[in-house]
Amino acid sequence: MIRVLLVDDQHLIRAGLRMLCEAQPDIEVVGEADNGRDAVTLAARLVPDVVVMDLRMPGVDGITATTRILAERPAARVLVLTTFGDDDHLYPALTAGACGFLLKDAPPTELLDGIRRAATGDSPFSPEVLQRLVQRAVHARVGTPRPVHGLTAREQDVLALVAEGLTNAEIAERLHIGVTTVKTHITSLMTKTDSPNRVRLALFASGR
Repeated sequence: MIRVLLVDDQHLIRAGLRMLCEAQPDIEVVGEADNGRDAVTLAARLVPDVVVMDLRMPGVDGITATTRILAERPAARVLVLTTFGDDDHLYPALTAGACGFLLKDAPPTELLDGIRRAATGDSPFSPEVLQRLVQRAVHARVGTPRPVHGLTAREQDVLALVAEGLTNAEIAERLHIGVTTVKTHITSLMTKTDSPNRVRLALFASGR
């Protein structure tokens, strides 16, 4: 079971998300919060696999809450779900450490897939958001991915494919290795490049 904490200041949104999640055999909603302060408290107490986080909330907002949650538990997976997909919300959320960014007009299947992907270490994004990220990274890229001292040849291969936006499964297929091995390499790369999440690793690899 994927244990999920829902954070949104609108009760109707939380109720809808709970109904959607609890209709799935592999997702359990373990808690709800209507503000960032309570989200931080519940995340520490309940230790959910995924925190579905709104950004605009009274008091402590979602970006601040994300920063605090990850400061207490760096392995936490915070998936942003918001109405606002502009750069003023996207980049601060990624800088705070969010592992993914979905828009509230996404179809239910996209949200459920995003929760599952976040729980397994992937970085889910709404298509339009991902396209903008890739375009920015491509425009900022100079030559090949930045050299990093201490990387193995296989880690360099994985880093280059992360920069292309491939998923763990796609990287595994391309390099003819197991998905678990890919995850191990990505964890090592994040440590060596001081990247708090996969998105920052991809932007690092692209030379941003």
